[in-house]
Amino acid sequence: MTYVENSADQLILVDSQDQQTGTLSKVECHVGTGTLHRAFSAFLFNENGELLLQQRSHNKPLWPLIWANSCCSHPRAGEDTLDAAHRRVREELCIETELNYLFKFEYQAQYDETGAEHELCWVFVGHFTGKPKVDSSEVADWRFVKPSELNAAIDAEPGIYSPWLKLEWARITRDFLDQIPS
Repeated sequence: MTYVENSADQLILVDSQDQQTGTLSKVECHVGTGTLHRAFSAFLFNENGELLLQQRSHNKPLWPLIWANSCCSHPRAGEDTLDAAHRRVREELCIETELNYLFKFEYQAQYDETGAEHELCWVFVGHFTGKPKVDSSEVADWRFVKPSELNAAIDAEPGIYSPWLKLEWARITRDFLDQIPS
């Protein structure tokens, strides 16, 4: 696979109501405490009701080698968020699936003194069969996990999971898990 993301990509800056306020490069969005921008997370379940997790590539400037949800990224300037989610799921995992919107929320997570996430994140869910074919420049490893096992794993070792995964998964298990067919 070819590397498809570019640090110079222009991301969509938003306010807390998700209204676009401008654009800024991907790198600049993540400097310091971060600049609020639109993002998305996809949670993909297989035919056994297991969630696909990915371990972020060691090349990632923020949270390298940390376990995260199936796919997370950003729409580019002028790109619809759902279209961007489909694009990145295809590019990172070679998976085609319907994605359903669950919720969106704002969060800020500091990685270190040089960078952070500050995102208004749209959360989607989807289902697929088979196994992903991952882009190794984006994904170091992947695994399937049962929802009940993920809760226990996060409790046991919270430091190996991304901040957004923990926030999103808590909301999914509280408000949406019974709506996600296996």
